[in-house]
Amino acid sequence: MNANKEVLPVIDCDVHNQFRSRNDLIPYLDEPWRSHAERFGIPGGGLPYASPIGNKRKDANPPSGLPVGSDPHYMLEHLVKQFNMDYALLCSDSIIGLSGFADSDHVAAVCRAYNDYLIAEWLSVSPQFKGYMCIGTQDPAEAAREIDRIGPHSDIVAVCVSGGSNMPYGHRYFHPIYEACERNGLPLVIHPGSEGSGIFNAPTAVGYMSNYLQWHTCLPQTFMAHLVSFVCEGVFEKYPGFKVVFCEGGVTWLPPLLWRLDKNFKALRASTPWLKRMPSEYVRDHCFLTTQPIEEPDDFKHLESMFNMFDAENMLLFSSDYPHWDFDDPTKILQRLPIEKKRKIFSENARQLFNLK
Repeated sequence: MNANKEVLPVIDCDVHNQFRSRNDLIPYLDEPWRSHAERFGIPGGGLPYASPIGNKRKDANPPSGLPVGSDPHYMLEHLVKQFNMDYALLCSDSIIGLSGFADSDHVAAVCRAYNDYLIAEWLSVSPQFKGYMCIGTQDPAEAAREIDRIGPHSDIVAVCVSGGSNMPYGHRYFHPIYEACERNGLPLVIHPGSEGSGIFNAPTAVGYMSNYLQWHTCLPQTFMAHLVSFVCEGVFEKYPGFKVVFCEGGVTWLPPLLWRLDKNFKALRASTPWLKRMPSEYVRDHCFLTTQPIEEPDDFKHLESMFNMFDAENMLLFSSDYPHWDFDDPTKILQRLPIEKKRKIFSENARQLFNLK
């Protein structure tokens, strides 16, 4: 057998569990939010653009008739077993966007309800499901309390927030969140999906694009800004055990950004006297990126060259984005990488980062 065709274990770091309906959360809400939700529904974050091809895989419809992504038993059959997955790490993109909703108390209540719902109705179904808890970023002190409440649960492996924000995430305003993450041994996962909506800033540095294609293409701008902010604001010096995962924002933008940041730091380091190392060193030790959507050019050698420009084999985490339209099949992507690099990317990096057996 060709060694590169060996069947590898997979840990999928971006699987989207969906609701049967948003009313699923009502039993988990405290008053007065429960009564409010029964009368008016539960607010939801959302994109400022409509995808012309929808958002879900057509073949992911459960035989039960439930909405795509809402049947945990079908997800185990259709995704986890089919692709030899050790774990599927669940991320609710419909909840993280709530940080764009202006009422921070309401958002905190919905996030608490979601985290309890996640544990009760998904993580209890199979030990192969692990969860990213959700928080609202509008009130970092309240977010830290929620991390302390839910973070110790053995099946919660990370804290998830939206890439959308009204300031870069390195800003000290957000530091109570990172302190709580470090205290609980949980990475922070930044996921796109609501940039430009609600109280968030525009999704690009020059404002709003005209359509979904442009918005989707420009998502790395947000990740670049957050990454530079984390480093230059000294977050990784202040919280040396803190880790960040940049999820679903591409990969190949990283090397040229780090070259530029290191170059500028050499001349302008007086503005960041708290940094004791080169910026790229902090990124190498504290930051991870997920593979989906991987930029695979026609000539694989070009991608391989980009991987050689940063510590890709130790910084990348496999993700499929199931059940979304741009799902990446683990049996098809990155097939030309050496087997040991694939083993790290497809499972071992995640196993270590999320402390999975």
